[in-house]
Amino acid sequence: MSGKTAIIIPARYGSSRLKGKPLIQVNGKPIIQWVFEKAVKASLADRIIIATDNEEIMQTCLMFGAEAEMTLDTHNCGSDRIQEVVDRHPEFSYIVNLQGDEPLITPESIDAIIRIVRDDENADISTLIRVLSDKKDIENPNLVKCVVDNNGYALYFSRSKIPFERNEGHATFYGHLGIYGYKREALKKMTSLPQGSLELSESLEQLRALQNGMKIKTSVVDFTPVGIDTAEDLEKFRNIISKN
Repeated sequence: MSGKTAIIIPARYGSSRLKGKPLIQVNGKPIIQWVFEKAVKASLADRIIIATDNEEIMQTCLMFGAEAEMTLDTHNCGSDRIQEVVDRHPEFSYIVNLQGDEPLITPESIDAIIRIVRDDENADISTLIRVLSDKKDIENPNLVKCVVDNNGYALYFSRSKIPFERNEGHATFYGHLGIYGYKREALKKMTSLPQGSLELSESLEQLRALQNGMKIKTSVVDFTPVGIDTAEDLEKFRNIISKN
């Protein structure tokens, strides 16, 4: 498949735990700008678009030089918001869903996402995982775990500790990083499918893809992300930035 690759960053104003999150300033820059500047450094993307349902976020993005598009405020998830933008751009063959609250994502990781979904003809979707060694992380339901097959395709994602250790010392535990690459037709299929029993049970959107036989290829990275969901996460990010 030939065609352009787009990074689309969904940025919603009405976060349940941190209202107006994309606009919160850290060292003089809104969080959404921190994410955008990482995306700009990725070498394999042709376009970067911020997709938002809020006029203030839209104007802020335009002020720091980003391309941004307004979307409906009725979308249930980021991939639905991204699909609305993709529908306007028939030239996009590969799409990266980069969360607007991951300011420490690395450009190299974004490129890895693009490379997998572009070069692996069997991969509908690409995503990232990291090795977990801390027992608290492995047992934390807010940190999503992943098990993969011998070729790196995801078998399952769960908030539970997986695999269950009936016999200790054999398993490698992987944590999931919520960034995805899609082939265009895979994104269309994913967003048109109804939520299945697994997604409804675990509140994990990627399980909709797996339950419908779609292939998610993973790549292992060695950095620990700081996604900003809570005031504590925000403080952690401020501390990291202040030390650099």
